[in-house]
Amino acid sequence: MHTVLPQNKLLQQLSDEEQQAIMRHSKTIDMEFGQLLCEEGKNCGYVYFPLSGFISILTSMQHNQGLEVGLIGNEGMLGALSCVGVHTSPVQAVVQGNGTALQIETEVFATELKHSPKLQQLLQHYLAFYVVQLTRLVCCNHYHETEPRLARWLLMTHDRAGGDQFFLTHQYLASMLGVRRSSVTEAAGSLLQKKIIDYHRGQIHILNRAALEKACCSCYRDLLDKQQLFLPDLPYPNTGFVR
Repeated sequence: MHTVLPQNKLLQQLSDEEQQAIMRHSKTIDMEFGQLLCEEGKNCGYVYFPLSGFISILTSMQHNQGLEVGLIGNEGMLGALSCVGVHTSPVQAVVQGNGTALQIETEVFATELKHSPKLQQLLQHYLAFYVVQLTRLVCCNHYHETEPRLARWLLMTHDRAGGDQFFLTHQYLASMLGVRRSSVTEAAGSLLQKKIIDYHRGQIHILNRAALEKACCSCYRDLLDKQQLFLPDLPYPNTGFVR
């Protein structure tokens, strides 16, 4: 029987047979905005390969505040630490954009991983890039102003959203960026005035991708370069930047 291969860019680097082996042990789930996939300090029990939509990675702060330190779309996976035997999550994972994902029990995935040297190597490289993304975004959140950070975040979201429009409230953006809601309102208002984005009742529409790239901080370009360094076979996002 023919098996439809997954639309996940990591898994697409494997042979058809290796992809089908993963598919046999997985099920496709719907991911809904705000859904909690993994709690900090707990064993998730599953790994996830997004096919569409995207997942926000958060680290806890005081007073139950969270700060976003990463995004995972169909270029990656949630649960990469399992490839080095770590099953307790150091972060929280929340669905940021509706979509679907392959869900695999952690123990089953660990067994399958032993039979695929190619997947082991691929996930080791992905994990290295994942750590780079985490550390870069922590620095970005500390040193850069709200507007270029917002532009960077919108670009990363746009790369994973599968379209020019997605839903995000000011309050959610403020939580993701670790700033007050008024700061997001001011930054988004500036991008709106420049006709780079349109924003109405939580619906963000990217109007001018090239201008958004110019408005962002250097972290976005740096992360693209690092992706190519650690994962050279993954498709490069459709941006205005010159490689």
